Amino acid sequence: MKDNSEIFEALAMLEKERGISADFMVDRIKKAIVTACKNSYGNEDCVVNVEPAKGVFDVSLNKTVVEDITNPGREILLEKARAIDATAAVGDTVAVPMDTKDFGRIAAMTARNIIRQGIRDGERSRMLQEFESKHQELVSAVVDQIDPRSGAATLLIGRAEAVLPKAEQVPGETLTVGSHIKVYVADVKETEKGPRAIISRVHPDLVRRLFEEEVPEIFDGTVEIKAVAREAGSRTKIAVLSHNADVDAVGSCIGAKGMRVNHIVDELGGEKIDIVEYSDDPCKFVASALSPASVVDVVPAEDGSRACRVSVPDDQLSLAIGNKGQNARLAARLTGWKIDIKPESGFYGEGEDSAKE
Repeated sequence: MKDNSEIFEALAMLEKERGISADFMVDRIKKAIVTACKNSYGNEDCVVNVEPAKGVFDVSLNKTVVEDITNPGREILLEKARAIDATAAVGDTVAVPMDTKDFGRIAAMTARNIIRQGIRDGERSRMLQEFESKHQELVSAVVDQIDPRSGAATLLIGRAEAVLPKAEQVPGETLTVGSHIKVYVADVKETEKGPRAIISRVHPDLVRRLFEEEVPEIFDGTVEIKAVAREAGSRTKIAVLSHNADVDAVGSCIGAKGMRVNHIVDELGGEKIDIVEYSDDPCKFVASALSPASVVDVVPAEDGSRACRVSVPDDQLSLAIGNKGQNARLAARLTGWKIDIKPESGFYGEGEDSAKE
């Protein structure tokens, strides 16, 4: 084919701008040409040679040499065949070079559609790979647009797009177009419309990943995050354990002058974060989880169920329960234990109902 420079420039642009490999598109173009030959000439026996590096784009249609043509798409007269191959004889197969003009309008349209589909498939494949490589990871994204009706935000993650629904946004947080935010890729699904990343700003593992980024001791495994309980936009409790006696797990997460945890609080728009010490002893763990309240005693249920009764100083009861029961609720979620809180004096007073979680 003549003047192939535009085709190869287009392929190079696709590879550069959309990340779709030239080899992938060349394969699609070859298939498109075979389809065009089949539709136009009833002959899919063609040879397609495309070499972008050399600027080569040749198409030949294999035809049988005959004395009288009954099927123009599959046959060629001996005289014309010998113009291509001087040794051609009746019954031989000759590769007849083709010009793009020979394809006709319908064939060209067929080829274009398949190439267009190839571009879509290539983008889907690239997006799927890009999302899968970030599955269950924290990623930086740019807010591209916000739907004024639903409040959903379209984010750009690398070259891919993903939608952050209103339900996955931190309550009270206002996103602005052009701002950079961090999101957690909770899942990746293949849908009819292409790969879709399920992203979130409220997922507990967002906090987990933020601590892994901010605290070297967590990243290298010296300190382990054992559990996270979160009410996004309000409060998070995180339980940590040190695997090195010389390293303070809680202190590592807080950082000098609270710098490490403050960076995370800022990223989460002021969400409060309680960092507590994990223990294999459930009584110690429950007592720790109720921080910042002090705990006098933890008594596990006699029936062996994961339930316990906790005594706290009378003046710490409301602190232990928290606003609308939040502190007790998060402690229960963090530990996996049902926690029944009572004042040390044994009298609940007005807060009896809200003392149970």
